[in-house]
Amino acid sequence: MTASGDTLIEARDLVKDYPMGESVYHALRGVSLTVRRGEFIAIMGPSGSGKSTLLHLIGCLDTPTSGEYVLAGSPVHTLAPDQLAELRNKEIGFVFQTFFLLPRANAVENVELPLIYAKIPPAQRHHMAMEALEFLGLQTHAAHRPNQLSGGQRQQVAIARALVNKPSLILADEPTGNLDSKTSENIMGLLVRLNQMGNTLILVTHEPDIAAYAPRQVRIRDGLIVSDELVGASGKGGGS
Repeated sequence: MTASGDTLIEARDLVKDYPMGESVYHALRGVSLTVRRGEFIAIMGPSGSGKSTLLHLIGCLDTPTSGEYVLAGSPVHTLAPDQLAELRNKEIGFVFQTFFLLPRANAVENVELPLIYAKIPPAQRHHMAMEALEFLGLQTHAAHRPNQLSGGQRQQVAIARALVNKPSLILADEPTGNLDSKTSENIMGLLVRLNQMGNTLILVTHEPDIAAYAPRQVRIRDGLIVSDELVGASGKGGGS
């Protein structure tokens, strides 16, 4: 299976099974999904639907039991673990609900982490991390540790970390789950802005008001995609 030039993700018949004692839990039962460069997609579904499992496969955090997955021209389903880790660091930026910032590192040091794994020299990675923080308006907070930042600022640092390596794809897993409604609006407005600049975004959420920011909404239930709809330009954030 090969992807065309404007196709970033081509997944076909992805199955993910988890052994549970003498039985097997079928998390994904044959999911196919194509994502073009520059798209903004929300994956929705109730708890246990398979949406997080799908995001983990897309993000190269796990491998499918069966099926094919091509990311940016690389056949993920054939890669060894070290190749998978290299592809993940190069092509994907992650934004999680719980931020995953190192508590003893300041903001710029947290943003530098993907660049350390990419073996970027210290002076260059510091410059790149400061550029990412400046883009988000956080340059004056570069020396602050996570406990000195608000929840919204911590999530912005996490977004800067996701952006710093200039990945092909940004994956956001419930990025507003720990934030109040006003801060959630600000974070989603930022994600819309990043998409308008050409970044490809996939968002996992169970909240319809958050999914409404995405022009394409994919619903998953019991390990299967049950709908895949274009709902127009991201109405809630399109004017930001």
